[in-house]
Amino acid sequence: MLQPEFFAFFKGLSDNNSKIWFDEHRREYERFVKKPFATLVQNLIDKIRQVDPYIVPSASGTIFRINRDIRFSKDKTPYKTSTGAFINRHGKKALGMPGLYVEVSYNKAAIAGGTYRPDSEQLERIRDLLMHEGAAFRKATENDSFVKAFGSVQGERAKVLPKEFKAVAQQEPLIYNKQMFWWTDLEPQIFLTEHCIDVLFEYYMAQRNAQVLLETALYDD
Repeated sequence: MLQPEFFAFFKGLSDNNSKIWFDEHRREYERFVKKPFATLVQNLIDKIRQVDPYIVPSASGTIFRINRDIRFSKDKTPYKTSTGAFINRHGKKALGMPGLYVEVSYNKAAIAGGTYRPDSEQLERIRDLLMHEGAAFRKATENDSFVKAFGSVQGERAKVLPKEFKAVAQQEPLIYNKQMFWWTDLEPQIFLTEHCIDVLFEYYMAQRNAQVLLETALYDD
């Protein structure tokens, strides 16, 4: 669980997003944000590994840096006003692979799953999965627990499909998706409670069958 000081830090950073302010509050960041969030993510990973032994073993490889990449951005504020982690087999660098994403800030939080940035080869594999196992994927994403947790599958849709997918897309319209993810907002106060790991794990389990299907398409082993 996190402490109120976690949210106070991000409120202050949101109001004063500068290197001077961050350096003045670096101790608070280390004590109330970086270390507690790493512990929370590690506890979640340990729980997930009970059902998925292939998941990345350490939180350190899943948590994104707080520094923003401002090289090509008009927004030159140096820091993110939230912290997040992407939990899958290879961690935060495997953005095209399916996994669980958790994000927390002072006034908002979210949890998400699926694949957000599949490259062209990964997308072709996902579409091939839907072409052959569309019914199984629909079952995984239209059952009561998934719908209650995440609603529906999201993602930008393509206007044009490769010819081999056009016919089956009439029956499996998700083939048009260029992304395949699900997202839901959470109350930040959840992270102040002792049962926050159990809540996050319930969300993970609600989408696990869909994630496993994507993994069968995208991993060779």
